[in-house]
Amino acid sequence: MPEIFRINGYRFFFFSIDVSEPMHVHVEKGEKYAKFWVNPICLAYNYKFISTELGKIMDIIEVHKVQIEEKWNEHFSI
Repeated sequence: MPEIFRINGYRFFFFSIDVSEPMHVHVEKGEKYAKFWVNPICLAYNYKFISTELGKIMDIIEVHKVQIEEKWNEHFSI
């Protein structure tokens, strides 16, 4: 499970098995978990994050989108 980065207690990562899905990122903090599609950035799944946190996470993804794309492409050799 490649980790991309950690910011403000949020861990951004993906699973190696995710290669068959469109580019996305998983985010967790404690018992909270979400999955976001990257292009365009939108919520795919949420468990326990409140809407304000989801907005903050989407902002983080937007700022680090290039890094997320690079890590994804590097891992899956695209």
